Amino acid sequence: MGIRKLGHYSIRTGDLEASRRFYTEILGLKEGFRPPFKFPGIWLYAGDDEADFGVVHIIGIDPHDAQGLKDYLGDKDEAALNGTGAVDHIAFLATGLEAMRARLAAAGLAFTERTVPSLGLFQLFLTDPSGVTIEMNYPNDEARSLGLA
Repeated sequence: MGIRKLGHYSIRTGDLEASRRFYTEILGLKEGFRPPFKFPGIWLYAGDDEADFGVVHIIGIDPHDAQGLKDYLGDKDEAALNGTGAVDHIAFLATGLEAMRARLAAAGLAFTERTVPSLGLFQLFLTDPSGVTIEMNYPNDEARSLGLA
């Protein structure tokens, strides 16, 4: 099989700024280079390396001129623009559980936590502004040091 890793995932949103804040201020991704498409959006990167074209692409929906987006990616039913649809969730491997929990609490964002049996992973689930479920996977040692596992 020729697949070596997931390149990125994209989210269409009617609130580009809310998505920008969530993915940069809460998840800690960094905004970086994005080609000059004829529709609004941002590309987000893990760290300073922009070699792999980002991990999350936020696709803005311009209510006054949606033609550029329709021409490039096609049209979507408005109902399909909220939640994860057939995709249950998107997952990241991460470190810094204590800092993430503090950011979520400071932002007033709800989340759930659980330990994956026999894998040594502690999971934190939250929802982005478009209703997409995000799974953050941390080493169980981090959760244990905080008295969570």
